[in-house]
Amino acid sequence: MSRTKMTALCLLALMPLAACKIVKNPDPVQPSAEGQGQAAQTAGSDEARMAARAAELWNPKIMPYIAEKATDIATLRAALKDGPDAAASYGFRPAAEGSPWNFIAKGEGKVVAEDRKSRAAKLELDTDGDGAGDVTVQLGPVMKGTTLRDSLNFLVFTDYRDQIEFAKLARALNDHAHAALSLPEGDLTGGNVAFSGAFTIRTKGEAILLTPVTLEVK
Repeated sequence: MSRTKMTALCLLALMPLAACKIVKNPDPVQPSAEGQGQAAQTAGSDEARMAARAAELWNPKIMPYIAEKATDIATLRAALKDGPDAAASYGFRPAAEGSPWNFIAKGEGKVVAEDRKSRAAKLELDTDGDGAGDVTVQLGPVMKGTTLRDSLNFLVFTDYRDQIEFAKLARALNDHAHAALSLPEGDLTGGNVAFSGAFTIRTKGEAILLTPVTLEVK
């Protein structure tokens, strides 16, 4: 092969390499401080709106509804012995598939134990006189679950923007319930307490965890 042809072949082999250009991947775009601030402001605004909505509903709708629908705790406990479906006539279940039964209860019980130092403060009540606690009353400020929201048949998920907003409404209702409670200082063990509120039962034998809307030491 002539020197000229060999030189030409070498140049052809090098051409693709010369045509290639290494491009650095761009760094991920980080949200600006302004964007982060707007997101936080939006979340705060949503929480404020749901808190206002809870306050707006509390006295004119929620309290009368609880008073009207509340079933004596002894009646509910007897019906629940065969599971939540057996007590369906006393309860309410949202339309969403898989939703559990929610029950609105009223009654009175003796305080057999208390924890008022925790942020998830609670009372253990004996409502049937056997000396053992059978109803746990949440005091908060941390209250578990969405039972209060889910026991009210006039609160419908499709009336709210999305699942996040609906969850914030549940939190706002729990916060309002906590703020409405007024208990005397000191150990309540051994005293009697009258209550009304809501609880959720998913399975037979599940313990009652009540979110109260009224709580009065007798």
